[in-house]
Amino acid sequence: MKALQISQYGNPTEVVQLVDIPEPAGPANGEVLAAVEYAPINLSEVLKILGQYPLRPSTLPATVGNEGVARIVSLGRDVKGLKPGDRILVPFTIGAWSERVVLPADGLSALPSNADPRQLSMLSINPPTAALMLSDYVELSQGDWVLQNAGSSGVGRSVIAIAKSRGLRTASIVRRAEVVDELVDAGADAVLVDGPDLGARIKAATKNAGIPLAIDGVGGESSAVLVSALARGGTLVVYSRMSRKPITLDAVDLIFRDIRVRAFWLPVPEIQRSPRLADALELGAKLIAEGRLKVPIAATYRLTEGRTALAHALQGGKVLFQISE
Repeated sequence: MKALQISQYGNPTEVVQLVDIPEPAGPANGEVLAAVEYAPINLSEVLKILGQYPLRPSTLPATVGNEGVARIVSLGRDVKGLKPGDRILVPFTIGAWSERVVLPADGLSALPSNADPRQLSMLSINPPTAALMLSDYVELSQGDWVLQNAGSSGVGRSVIAIAKSRGLRTASIVRRAEVVDELVDAGADAVLVDGPDLGARIKAATKNAGIPLAIDGVGGESSAVLVSALARGGTLVVYSRMSRKPITLDAVDLIFRDIRVRAFWLPVPEIQRSPRLADALELGAKLIAEGRLKVPIAATYRLTEGRTALAHALQGGKVLFQISE
């Protein structure tokens, strides 16, 4: 069968190779064999291929791809609650850019059959990241405002949809004016284009509300803008730094306004072992099935077009591999 692998770290368009590997031997007791349908190209996976991400394969060569959706082909012994044909998530510890995978059945659950499989392929990272950041750091009440940058990203769109489902209001900062109406239609309460007087525009959009939580996926100077808009005692949660720059903060905010800075990373064991993760995945799947959470897809490619797909993803936009029908 075909898969995309790396045998060394480096430029993804150079080191990712299409290979033929043996068919999986499973499924053994407690396992399932599944055919991967769709798998996205994520920034975190690009960083892993570059050798710049904390999670790396234990040995090389290794199949890559850190999330995806698959259909069960067959079951091993003692697998309960699943059946052939069920659609499931590929755990991010398994290389998803592969035609077929064998997975431990423990922790797997059938996804909604009426949901778009392309959207489900992006379920296992961004929606739970958003859900847990909205619940784990600040006790929010209905009507509270949440401020975020990277509003049009996968996490940003998940924050908007999940916050809306919980009765929260969102103010989202974006870089491009053309996505403003799109995010408002998706449920955002306020969308602001980055630029001059952003702090004043945030206050006007939220009617000077005390904002208890800000979510930072950009870093750099954008972090300071988020913090300046927080209420006294507010919390900034950092989950990425798309700008590739360190977060910038004013010590005055930390000292005299009691601003707290926290960090979120989905792969930590405490989160992976928590039942809260399963709840977050269930919520994300529900919102996708209902059409309330949708990430625009720039293009889909076959595994045989791996380098073209990676080049496209590096230029921007969400790119998926379509691996099986």
